[in-house]
Amino acid sequence: MKITKFLLLPLIFQCSTQTIYASKSVDKVLKGGSVVLSLDEEPESLHPVSSISGYANEVQSWVCDSLLNKNPETYEWEQALAEKWKISDDNKSITFTLRKNLVFHDGKPITAQDVKFSIDVMKDERYDNKHIRNYFENVESVTIIDENTVKVVFKTNYFKNIDVVAKQLIIPKHIYDNPEKSNSMVQSLVCSGAYKLSSFVKGQGIDLVKFDQHYTSTDSKYKNLYNYEQIKYRFLLDENIKLEKIKKGEIDFVEWRNSEIFEKKAVGELWGKEIIKYKIENKIPKIWSYIGWNLEKVLFKDKNVRLALAHLANREEINKKFFNNNSLLVSAPISPLSEYAPKTKPITFNPKIAAALLKKAGWKDVNRDGILEKEINGKKVDFKFTLVFANREYEKLWTILKEDMKNVGIEMNLKIVDFNQMLKIKDELSFDALALSWGGGSVDPDPKQIWHSTSAVKGGSNFIGYRNSEVDKLIDEARMTIDRKKRIGILQKTYQLIAEDAPYLFMFSDRYSYYATTVKIKKQKPTFNYSVGSNSWWLEK
Repeated sequence: MKITKFLLLPLIFQCSTQTIYASKSVDKVLKGGSVVLSLDEEPESLHPVSSISGYANEVQSWVCDSLLNKNPETYEWEQALAEKWKISDDNKSITFTLRKNLVFHDGKPITAQDVKFSIDVMKDERYDNKHIRNYFENVESVTIIDENTVKVVFKTNYFKNIDVVAKQLIIPKHIYDNPEKSNSMVQSLVCSGAYKLSSFVKGQGIDLVKFDQHYTSTDSKYKNLYNYEQIKYRFLLDENIKLEKIKKGEIDFVEWRNSEIFEKKAVGELWGKEIIKYKIENKIPKIWSYIGWNLEKVLFKDKNVRLALAHLANREEINKKFFNNNSLLVSAPISPLSEYAPKTKPITFNPKIAAALLKKAGWKDVNRDGILEKEINGKKVDFKFTLVFANREYEKLWTILKEDMKNVGIEMNLKIVDFNQMLKIKDELSFDALALSWGGGSVDPDPKQIWHSTSAVKGGSNFIGYRNSEVDKLIDEARMTIDRKKRIGILQKTYQLIAEDAPYLFMFSDRYSYYATTVKIKKQKPTFNYSVGSNSWWLEK
């Protein structure tokens, strides 16, 4: 229930955001019980303004509400905190009317003042919101009409005007209106969602409890949603530990990005009886992984060098060996399954082309020590760098890449850190290369957050420092193009240009999603079109 932005992930599969919708009638949906879920990393922060990871977003999806939601099957707008909304003919304003008697988790009423604050705060530079601020730069004003009504006016006809404000989390002004105090509230979260935060124990987990005053509790349209009494998240970083815990019944749900675990390890007499596996396809925008090069470093400034590095990634072999060919090779900064993806083909593994490109860029093994070198600004520079990553399961992938780079004279060292340390390294720009994933973002993406020059600021999502004036112009044009077909064409060209610059080593995207639940978890179906639908699941008693 948060604006769909691109979220950082350490090369793992992350559950999709919950979506509230008027549920279909299902026989024998039971209320109550406690479910135990896993998070692959501990969220660096739960702050509804400043958090950037998919792990925080996962927790917020249960705890926080937005004004509107998307139907998980049709992707049409539906009521959430707002019972009514009216969009102007020119798409430059929208008026929201709140439901009556809404309250936050602390019992205070939700008013138009809170809605205004929740939108205005995303533009307030006193808050740590650089990663998301560009989405709200087009908001001209938020005017309170009465206690339950607000009107939002936009400066221009940005195609995501409605999405930006309708999906923004509504937070209590009386809790978060002090920037200095608010920015330190990383382990608390006060919202108005169907569950409220009960505890956050570092190194262990997060517990949520049902909020009985949520609007879905009294509206019969939502009677089959939010059925658990309690949700317990446990931080489980190791895939094998997750596997053992669900086998022992200590957790009720696991998800994998790695099909190898799903197909080769999640087997035996328990599977299909006590634990049910699901391999699903849906229309949720897919995660894609990459290595981001710090373009401020002299090693990576030359495009020929970056293209050479891409030619040294044997992704076909990695996909075959570790993913059973179930992953898609990424050729541009978007999942190949997206309508916005360009037709460009993935760069192939070819060490000969890589060696030629490196030679063209001036890199040679002059002293025959096995390491390429080049004189830069009067100093001899060896081609050595460190790849930082957070998911130990992927160390075997990077070891293959390390050997292939060594064969052409590049020394790539590997450094594993926890995800929160990686975020710190990213924000401080103290890295050579980072292995990460971007969450799929929106069905209709806006790449400004990651690829526009104005986002290349400390704390921003363009943390590699990518700048291309032609790309900037195309992004700006796409943002003002309402016609979806025309916008797709503009952004396909945009992504093509970015791909040609090779600012990332594009790796893989998901074709399928993999998860498993204990047999006591019941569901309407394994997935909806645009949501897995886990907020409609229940426990069999």
